[in-house]
Amino acid sequence: MNTALNATGGAPGLPDGRATRWDEHRQQRRVDLIRAARHAVHDLGPQASMDEIAAHAGTSKSVFYRYFGDKNGLQVAVGERAIQYMERELLTAAEASDSALDGLFAMVSVYLRLAESSPHVYAFSTRLPPDATTGAPAGAQPAAMADFFERIAAVMDVHFRDYLRQQGRSPGTASATWYWPRAAIGMVRSAGETWLGTPPGTPRPDARRLARKVTAWLTVGLDGTYAAAPTAPGPSEQHTAPSIPEQEQS
Repeated sequence: MNTALNATGGAPGLPDGRATRWDEHRQQRRVDLIRAARHAVHDLGPQASMDEIAAHAGTSKSVFYRYFGDKNGLQVAVGERAIQYMERELLTAAEASDSALDGLFAMVSVYLRLAESSPHVYAFSTRLPPDATTGAPAGAQPAAMADFFERIAAVMDVHFRDYLRQQGRSPGTASATWYWPRAAIGMVRSAGETWLGTPPGTPRPDARRLARKVTAWLTVGLDGTYAAAPTAPGPSEQHTAPSIPEQEQS
């Protein structure tokens, strides 16, 4: 019987325990650096340099380069985690809703509240700087963000089809109606990012009011622009969205 051990003292064919522990350490270190970068961006703004981010994190810039390559790589990593968290919150809000329309309002509301919780992190996660390697222009959308909106649109499409069935409506396969979920995504994102970019000191609605207006625009059109807001929040409005920078789960 061959009872020889491998060079590190383990059984033949089994992974080196020290290597496994080192991989786990590196993974945890990467998570910690992403969290530290997120906090730095939250405090300093999306234009913070790698030097500033590293100083805020209490480490050296070379450490961030070692794990992420460059600032683009760091932005992608921070964005992926922020997007994963936002997606979980949006889907949870939709699943907890009693109807398709209530679910739509809940998703719009959560999206706005999460983005508002840290506009700097949102901007950092959704807009890449110019990339001399790939030629991507400044402000290009990270692939993770595009995938995120595509998945959310697919979820909205399912709920939208259920809503139409409940209404006894069955548009043909060539109907423009089926463009609604992706058109809705575009409106919500455009309205939300314009709202986030409202100059300081300029009057603007709060997240709840804007969510209600956008939901009305998506469901009844401009007729909903002047609809009276309810005096008390409905069940879905009582959902308090945790912030991206402070309460993201690892």
